[in-house]
Amino acid sequence: MSEIASMRMRMPGETKLSPGRDFTIRAFRSQDQVATRELVLEGLGERWGVIDESRNPDLDDIATFYVSKGHMVLIAEDDSGILGSGALVVTDRRAQMVRVSVRATERRRGIASAIVEELVEIARERGVRRIEVETNNDWHSAIRLYERHGFVEYARDAESVYLARELPE
Repeated sequence: MSEIASMRMRMPGETKLSPGRDFTIRAFRSQDQVATRELVLEGLGERWGVIDESRNPDLDDIATFYVSKGHMVLIAEDDSGILGSGALVVTDRRAQMVRVSVRATERRRGIASAIVEELVEIARERGVRRIEVETNNDWHSAIRLYERHGFVEYARDAESVYLARELPE
């Protein structure tokens, strides 16, 4: 178990400096609701040009939709505020990584990579053996991100690419 993971197990939600980075990764708090929702919707708007808020009901109350059900939502932040987010939805020994998003002006700093790796470590701690992620098949930067972190494509359809990472016991 990594040093960060063992710290998290002793102090849930504790802020941790991402190694070699100038930002921290921590658990979502209720006061992050507005900024996190705006961050994710901003990314969707950048990607699609328009935001249909009715297609994103989980963002209306992140604590209820994710945290209260035992799922993990992480926030990346620095002194300027929230830079990125990501969530892990765990069901038994499987998990789905969702809502990985980084503010456009903050990309290329390793924020998404740090969030993905921390979510993988959390999955490992919870006994997850397979993490899946779905992204649009033309969102090449997201596909490359997941592939760099050991995810392998297992399916594709007209709109999406499905990737998974197996975690050894």
